[in-house]
Amino acid sequence: MKDIILKAENISKQYRLGLVGTGTLSHDLNRWWHNIRGKEDPYLKIGEVNDRSKKGTSDYVWALQDINFEVQRGEVLGIIGKNGAGKSTLLKILSRVTSPTTGNIKTRGRIASLLEVGTGFHGEMTGRENIYLNGAILGMTKKEIASKIDEIIDFSGCERYIDTPVKRYSSGMTVRLAFAVAAFLEPEILVIDEVLAVGDAEFQKKAIGKMQDISRGDGRTVLFVSHNMAAVQSLCTRAMVLDQGNVIFEGSANASVEFYLKNNKTDFVLKKNNPDFKVNVSQKNVYAFGETLRLDIDFDNLSDCEQEVYIDLAVVNQMEDFVLHYKMNFDKPALIIKKNKSHINISIENPRLVLGEYTMIIYIHNKMRQVLFWMENCARFQISNLNNELLANTSLKSPIVPNVKISEKPLS
Repeated sequence: MKDIILKAENISKQYRLGLVGTGTLSHDLNRWWHNIRGKEDPYLKIGEVNDRSKKGTSDYVWALQDINFEVQRGEVLGIIGKNGAGKSTLLKILSRVTSPTTGNIKTRGRIASLLEVGTGFHGEMTGRENIYLNGAILGMTKKEIASKIDEIIDFSGCERYIDTPVKRYSSGMTVRLAFAVAAFLEPEILVIDEVLAVGDAEFQKKAIGKMQDISRGDGRTVLFVSHNMAAVQSLCTRAMVLDQGNVIFEGSANASVEFYLKNNKTDFVLKKNNPDFKVNVSQKNVYAFGETLRLDIDFDNLSDCEQEVYIDLAVVNQMEDFVLHYKMNFDKPALIIKKNKSHINISIENPRLVLGEYTMIIYIHNKMRQVLFWMENCARFQISNLNNELLANTSLKSPIVPNVKISEKPLS
């Protein structure tokens, strides 16, 4: 017999675009009139899929459409998909932050959620007071919370600031405490959004280890949303892929990640202000934590002369933030793009990137700072290997300027 702890049946969520409270009264009255006559909501027949990259013709969008799934006790379900796929909306419905437009959720037991940094925390209250507040929200007695509070504080690593108002916490400290509260107050279902990406690599490894203990040792259920495919594969027993509000694949964690990566390749973008170059970029897809990143660029120079160029590059995370940024100074010798073919190797030593997925942006310019061309999404890679011993022995703060080596010959 299956021990089903959570069941979603025909979950859909529709939103109306525009300003809340403006122009909606007539729609609300129309809905009410159809409802008292026992007829279907007329606005459920309209609307478009939630594609943020395209202009639509309807004021209504479907963030989710007809989502059905079951989760067994002790299972870890990964939910993956690109930005705007509906992952966070689904978790908010499961956490009862918002209600579905159609369908229903059936659960057995308490749900603790980590949806955004500071969710459920009161900024004016201290960390200790917020632990008791969150425990009370979960239905625990003061005695039960007190029996766990020392473990929560120790795990969070915020002991020195535990009696300081959380409004003075950094985002990393806040998410550390919030995760510790959610994990140690023993909910039957733990719901975690991408919020763990705020933490450093040490905390991510610690949090993933705790979630493994929760599911495998304590038999509790975890729903985990992440862009970190390595974490999904390591932690989850199975996963489902969302796209534009629909479940397009469901299976084992490895099969789901493979499907997602195969069908979600961001197109390489090459923008030229100089038509003389043809470019080929190559790089491996997965690196261990702390491993040197290498990027090979082959140039076909179609002009009749050599060109002196300089390189600027950035590593970009899933939130489209620049996490590493390097500018080649003019006091260094320029790179020479020869008349025919040239090869350039870029090496970023000990990048100290946390686990996750990244891309690169590269600018090629001359000494007058005129951009000859630039490449977006020219290299997509993941930082993986949760058990890499470098994690425990390396400083985890990413440098503003990484240690970059650029050569015109491949590095050995």
